[in-house]
Amino acid sequence: MYKVWRKRGEERRGIAEQEIFPFLSEHIEMHRLRDQDALVPQPRGSLPKACAVGLFAVTMICLEFWGFPENVGCVIMVVLALTLGPLLYGSCLLAEEMLFHSNTRYRGKPVLKQMLPACGLWGRTLLTAALAGLLQYLVGHPLSNEGQYWKLLCLCSVTYTLLRSLGVLGPSEVEVSDICEGKKMNVAHGLAWSFYLGYLQLVLPLLEDSIETFRATHQSSSSFRGRGSHRLLILIPLNTNIANKLDSEDDNIRFYDNLPDIEIDRAGVRRRVYKHSVYRVLDNNGKAHDFVAEYATPLLTLYNMSHESSAGFGEPERRQQVLLFFRTLQDILDQSLECRNRYKLILIHDEHEEDPHFLSKTILRHLKQQEKEEFCLTPPPHQEMQNPFKGTGGALPSAPPMSPEPLSREPTLMYSLEEPQPLKEAVENSHY
Repeated sequence: MYKVWRKRGEERRGIAEQEIFPFLSEHIEMHRLRDQDALVPQPRGSLPKACAVGLFAVTMICLEFWGFPENVGCVIMVVLALTLGPLLYGSCLLAEEMLFHSNTRYRGKPVLKQMLPACGLWGRTLLTAALAGLLQYLVGHPLSNEGQYWKLLCLCSVTYTLLRSLGVLGPSEVEVSDICEGKKMNVAHGLAWSFYLGYLQLVLPLLEDSIETFRATHQSSSSFRGRGSHRLLILIPLNTNIANKLDSEDDNIRFYDNLPDIEIDRAGVRRRVYKHSVYRVLDNNGKAHDFVAEYATPLLTLYNMSHESSAGFGEPERRQQVLLFFRTLQDILDQSLECRNRYKLILIHDEHEEDPHFLSKTILRHLKQQEKEEFCLTPPPHQEMQNPFKGTGGALPSAPPMSPEPLSREPTLMYSLEEPQPLKEAVENSHY
């Protein structure tokens, strides 16, 4: 009796494990993919501007509550002093540019066209200073002594110029990063655009035909059975540790063969050859999965720059540039109609270097995720419905039986050869 009870308990436990473990594995996979999205930095927003506006409003309310009748004049004076400082500092920059860089950097172009805007003597700063000066003339200075007003205005402007030139009031690292990201001036932006325009935009539209040709010449094998394996897997490791062969990084990955060469006339080279390698990986069930993968080659540039002292590019900067490269390349490819559904970017974390099979596990996870979420289409469940017109003397028009079809089927026009039926009144068939 004890043996029978124990056997039944083991059977129940096995059934529970079969039902729970697939759910847990899918949950873990989705959690890992979410961690990848959380690792990539997002563009900075406008929260500092909102905080500055709120701080200014609170300060003005407090001053008004404490009884300062000349608040408007004080604000205009402060604005005038803060805008005259950058204009004086821009004049110092203009002197350097006109004396030493007029021909080399501006090629002798007129001062008003490039030098003044480049030195900050144009645009919003000049307009704000002019508007503040006009308002100050109309409202009047808030100080009782006019000499003190002009002395304070000059001291504020000159002091700002001195502190700015010494770097005390220079932009912070966050501001520099925001400016570089906003104007696409980072190393990662240039590498991402070069990788797209010089390589991915050329080969990705031809990748599917190359895979079909490969399958025709390898009919004996079960190559590329899943639609998810028809994409180019672009591997982007955070540590930029790029090996020449994937199978040297992971023993579970085996080199299978090369796709047919893609030949394109490019930059004066006739029939330039582009190659893609096919790899095979086995899952836990022993099922083989073929895929086309390669590392993002621009990461080699980041890796070499971080090992050159003259580049001024350390490991923290390299990691930040890798994440910006991933985000920029993802944004570029998302807007590209030629490359849509032909690629998959995989960000490889560097915190699992001790696992010798982390690369194969990551690739398998992404292959299965593509199959389940993007291409796995199940038929709708069968439902039995009562005829709502039963007992009313009416009959439904005859129609062919509906059968579940895949959603990827080409749309067709369905019509009936019977005469049109008159509209029938609604019949209440609810049961309470």
